[in-house]
Amino acid sequence: MSSKDWLEKDFYAVLGVTKSASPDEIKKAYRKLARDLHPDRNPGNKEAEEKFKAASEAYDVLADDKKRKEYDEMRSLFGSGAFRRGARSGAGGAQFDPSDLFGGFSGAGAGADRRFGGSGFSDIFSSIFSGGAGPGGPAARRGPQRGRDVETEVTLDFGQAVRGTTLPLSLRTPGACDTCRGSGAKPGTTPRSCPKCHGSGLISSNQGSFSFSEPCRDCQGSGSIVDEKCPECRGSGGVTKTRTINVRFPAGVADGQRIRLSGRGEPGDRGGAAGDLYVQVKVRPDDLFGRSGDDLTLTVPITVAEAVLGTDLKVPTLDGPVTLRVPPGTPSGRKLRARGKGVVRKEGQSGDLIVTVEVQIPAGVTGEARDALEKFAKLTPPPARERLDARLRRATG
Repeated sequence: MSSKDWLEKDFYAVLGVTKSASPDEIKKAYRKLARDLHPDRNPGNKEAEEKFKAASEAYDVLADDKKRKEYDEMRSLFGSGAFRRGARSGAGGAQFDPSDLFGGFSGAGAGADRRFGGSGFSDIFSSIFSGGAGPGGPAARRGPQRGRDVETEVTLDFGQAVRGTTLPLSLRTPGACDTCRGSGAKPGTTPRSCPKCHGSGLISSNQGSFSFSEPCRDCQGSGSIVDEKCPECRGSGGVTKTRTINVRFPAGVADGQRIRLSGRGEPGDRGGAAGDLYVQVKVRPDDLFGRSGDDLTLTVPITVAEAVLGTDLKVPTLDGPVTLRVPPGTPSGRKLRARGKGVVRKEGQSGDLIVTVEVQIPAGVTGEARDALEKFAKLTPPPARERLDARLRRATG
């Protein structure tokens, strides 16, 4: 859709809603029209087909918050019906034709959009009314520009992530050329002011009542011309560099966490601020410990005798071994807690080590061990199965 189409059509009227209609009301109105006007329900009906296309076109704009805002701003700026061919202005009675506005571009409508980056009429009118200094306009591009953000990925060992660590990261990113110090000119020479735009980087021209500005083609909007280019960067003023920075990973950094380092991205242009560096953290799993938030987890096998009689269990931690008491009669799956032996946070708060005991049942016993188990079975009371036995009796009648 061309910018001219956006300005000439009343999309609210097409959908039969008011300007204050909510997104749900717009969607509901469009669905009703689409259902009634769909070509499948109106075969051969050209009028219904055109109305269906118009409704789809209107919904495409009004359902998008950004497009709708731009559309409302333009209608508010020029007034309702200002873009009908031959409409008269209220002040002087002069006729206004949209072709007067778009005709100065290299082709009306979609061609005008292409010339201004395809971003719709918001950029076009910001150029018209601010001499090219609007958002995204040539003058804005010539000012200080913030550098781009950089993203990289680093893999930490489990212990490094839990305790925290500092690692050097090597990055290959664009930066100012050291040979010409970003000027693009051969050492010993300097760029000269562009004679066509007189160093402004912009060429202005008048189209009827409006003044348009566009980047100077001779200097590509930079305002200066390099006659002898730097042999290192070939006149661009920038090269790709390898730089090493030390990154501090705080204690307790988690797998998948994204760390932002302000101002450590690509340098800005023409004095602009540097971008940010984002480090995506991957953590290698440990062969012994797991992690749940700030707690570390560990599963330890114990024997039947240890579970029945109880025992003192020596377990490892990241800071050295500790001893936990396994009470007599401990069932398999019971959790024991070693306080403060988990992830240590910067503020001094620590998680715990959660130890899950798992009773190991021997696959087979023979000889004295079997005799001892049989004697043990006779001397210990059977498990409480009263409810289970009652259900079995009812089932068997």
